[in-house]
Amino acid sequence: MAKGLQGFLWTVLLLFCAIQELGSWAMHTEVEGPGLGEPGDPALLAGGRVKRGWVWNQFFVVEEYTGTEPLYVGKIHSDSDEGDGSIKYTISGEGAGTIFLIDEITGDIHATERLDREQKTFYTLRAQARDRQTDQLLEPESEFIIKVQDINDSEPRFLEGPYIGSVAELSPVGTSVMQVMASDADDPTYGSSARVVYSVLEGEQHFTVDSKTGVIRTAVADLDRETQDRYEVVIRATDMAGQLGGLSGSTTVTIVVTDVNDNPPRFPQKMYQFSIVETAPVGTAIGRVKAEDSDVGENTDMTYQVKDEEGVEMFKVTTDSNTQEAVITVQKPLDYESKKVHTVVVEALNKFVDPRFVDLGTFRDQTIVRVSVLDVDEPPEFRPPSNLMEVQEDAHVGSIVGVVTALDPDTANHPVRYAIDRSTDAERIFDIDAKTGAIVTGKVLDRETAGWHNITVLAMEADNHSQVSKASLRIRILDVNDNPPELATPYEAAVCEDAKPGQLIQTISVVDRDEPQSGHRFYFTLAPEATNNHHFSLLDIQDNTAAVHTQRVGFNRQEQDVYLLPILVVDSGPPALSSTGTLTIRVCGCDSNGAIQSCNSTAFVVSATLSPGALIALLVCVLILVVLVLLILTLKRHHKSHLTSEDDEDMRDNVIKYNDEGGGEQDTEAYDMSALRSLYDFSEIKAGDGGGGPGEGGPGRNPASELHALPQWVQSPDLDFSVFRDYICRKVEQADEDLSVPPYDSFQTYAFEGSDSPVPSLSSINTWSSGSEQDFSYLRGWGPRFRQLAALYAGRRGEEDSEES
Repeated sequence: MAKGLQGFLWTVLLLFCAIQELGSWAMHTEVEGPGLGEPGDPALLAGGRVKRGWVWNQFFVVEEYTGTEPLYVGKIHSDSDEGDGSIKYTISGEGAGTIFLIDEITGDIHATERLDREQKTFYTLRAQARDRQTDQLLEPESEFIIKVQDINDSEPRFLEGPYIGSVAELSPVGTSVMQVMASDADDPTYGSSARVVYSVLEGEQHFTVDSKTGVIRTAVADLDRETQDRYEVVIRATDMAGQLGGLSGSTTVTIVVTDVNDNPPRFPQKMYQFSIVETAPVGTAIGRVKAEDSDVGENTDMTYQVKDEEGVEMFKVTTDSNTQEAVITVQKPLDYESKKVHTVVVEALNKFVDPRFVDLGTFRDQTIVRVSVLDVDEPPEFRPPSNLMEVQEDAHVGSIVGVVTALDPDTANHPVRYAIDRSTDAERIFDIDAKTGAIVTGKVLDRETAGWHNITVLAMEADNHSQVSKASLRIRILDVNDNPPELATPYEAAVCEDAKPGQLIQTISVVDRDEPQSGHRFYFTLAPEATNNHHFSLLDIQDNTAAVHTQRVGFNRQEQDVYLLPILVVDSGPPALSSTGTLTIRVCGCDSNGAIQSCNSTAFVVSATLSPGALIALLVCVLILVVLVLLILTLKRHHKSHLTSEDDEDMRDNVIKYNDEGGGEQDTEAYDMSALRSLYDFSEIKAGDGGGGPGEGGPGRNPASELHALPQWVQSPDLDFSVFRDYICRKVEQADEDLSVPPYDSFQTYAFEGSDSPVPSLSSINTWSSGSEQDFSYLRGWGPRFRQLAALYAGRRGEEDSEES
C-alpha cells in the first residue's frame, strides 16, 4: 500500500513538472502550411481571404514511461476538419508507425514504446491531411518535433577512476590532495537532475571534499606515514543538488601518504664488538654496523664518521651506498703487544635533512665499537730500521761492517737467527753472524769495481724458520787512495823545426780512479831521468793540468825526429801516489804560418793524412778478395765430389718402369727383345748343368762371364722350365754371399684381366706341371696374331708326341 502511494505521488510530481514546463507552450497557435499565401497559390481566395491550415500545440513526451497503455503525446488538427471523418491524418519520419502511432480520424498521437532522453532527445516527423475519398492533400505536408522530456533517471558516475592520490605526511590542514569529478547523463538545462554535489562517506576523520568542485583536502595535520601510509576514502556524488530524491554514485579514492625526513637514524645497539688479528693488512674490513631509519627512499641515506681521535687515527669508516651500512676498516697496522683493545665512536647522520623538521631533534646518533686485537706469531722486526752501512775498501777480510738487530715482537720473545739472501750476494762478498747479526767482509773490497752493494738480510725465529723477515741493506764502500794518477791519454805532440823558445807544445791532464772526499789535487814535474833535458820545460798550472813548452831555438829532424819526455804525476794522498807518463814529441816541417807539413814518422803522417773513407775502401777490397778465394775453393770441392759420385754410381740407383701393354706379337717396334734375350743362354746353361750338376762351379764362377755366355732364345725341343728356377736360385746364392755383386734379377708382373675371357691365362705362375706335361695345341685356334706363339709351343709339343710314339 505504501509503495503504491509512493508511486502515485511520484507520477503526480512528474506530471506537475511536465505541465509546468509546457505552460509556456500552452497557447493555441495557428500556423500556415509551407507555401501558403504565396502569389498564384490556389489557396488564396477572392477578396484576399487566406485558408486556414494546421493547428497543434508543442509536443512533449516524458521519458521512461512505464504505463501499460500507450502514452498520449498530442493532437494534430486541420481547421478544415468538420469532424465528419472525411479527413485522414498520417505522419512520417523518425519513429512513425513504430514508436509513434496516429489516429487517422482524430489526429491523436500516442507513444507505444519507452523512450530514453539520454539516447535521443527529440524526434522529427511530418504530418499530412488527405481527403479520405480522393486521397488528395488537403493541407501541405508540415514538419513537427516531439521532444523527449527528461526525468532524473541517471545517477552520477565517476568515469576517471580508479583514483589514486598522494600527500606528504605532516602536511597542514587543508592541503589539496587531488580532485574527483562525476558526470550525470541527465539534461543539465532542465531542472536539477544534473546538478551534482560531493560528500565523504568514509575517511572523513582525515580528509574532506569540496561539495562543488570535488577537491579532496586533508582534515588533520598529523598524518604519519610510519603509522599509516595508505587511506581508502569513499567519495559520494549526488544529483538534484543533494535534495531529497536525488540519485547518487560513489567511488573509492586511494590516498598514499608520502615520506618526509622526520625520523633521525638510530643504532639498534649502543655497543658493538669485533675482533681482528694483529697482522691484518691496512684496508682489511673489521665489521659492519647499521643505523635504522623509519623513513624510506633518499630520506634513509646516511653517512658515517669516526668521532674520537684515537679511532680516526687507527680506523676508517665508509658508507656502503647499497645497504647504507658503515664499513669499518683498518687504517694503520695493529699491534697486539702495544694495545689489545681499541674503542671507536661511530656517528650516523642523515645525508638530506629537511629544515622544516629540525625542531624535532638532531638527525644523528652515535654508537661505540670495541675492536679486540688478536695475537698471532709474528716474524722478527728489525730495529732500528736503518739500512745504510759504510766500510773502507782496504778493510781486511773478516772486518765488521755493521750489526743488524731484530727482535721477536711476540710476548714469548723467541731468539732470532740471521742470514743473508744469497740471491742478492751471489759472490759472497759479505757474511753475517747467525746469532749476533754482525756483518763482516767475506772478500777483498774494491770501490773502483763496485762502490755500492745492496744485500737482503733475513731474520727468523730460531725454532720456527717460517717466521722470517727481510730487510734491505745498502753498504757503501768508502774510498782510499790506492790508485796512482795517470795521464789521461797517450799524448803525442809535434814541434816545428823552426820553433822558438817558450812555445806551447801540449797541455797535459791526468785521471785518477780514486775519489777523495776533498777532491783531487795533482802535482806535475819532470821525471828524474829527464833532469838533463834542455829541449823542453814543464809548467804546473795548479789546476790539475800542466803545459809543455820548448826551451831552445829550432830543431833538426835529420839529427833527431822524436823526443820522449817522461813526466811524473803525484796526487795529494794520503798516502801520496805517483806514476810516470811519457809524452812523445815529433819534429816536423812547418810552413810560414806554423802549420805542420810533414814529419819523418811514417805512421804519424799516415795517421794524420789517411781519411776514414780511404780506410773503408781498403777494407772493402780485402773483403772482396777473401770472398773470391772462398768461392774458388768451394767450386773445386763441388767439382771433385761430382766426379766421385759419378764413379760410385750403381746400377741399383736406376729403376726403369714400363707400363704399356704393347701391340702383341706382330708389334715388333715397341720394344727390342734382343736386349733381354742376350742376357740368357739357356742351351749353354743347360749344357753346363748337365755336365756336373747344379753344384759344380756354382758359387765360385764369375757372374760376368756367365752373363755374356748366355745365348739368345731358340726353340729347343728339350727345353725345361726348371732352367729358370735353377738359374734364379744360383743368382740368389751368389748375391747372398758376395755383397759387391749388383742384383741383375728381373721381376715381372702379370695381371689377370677377368674371368670371362674365352682364352685361358698364359701365365706360368699357376702352372705346376712341367713343359712336357702341357698341351699347347689350342694356340693354333687363336688366329694369326698368335701364330708365332703357337709355332713355339704347339709345334714343340707335337714333336715331343711324335718322338714318344
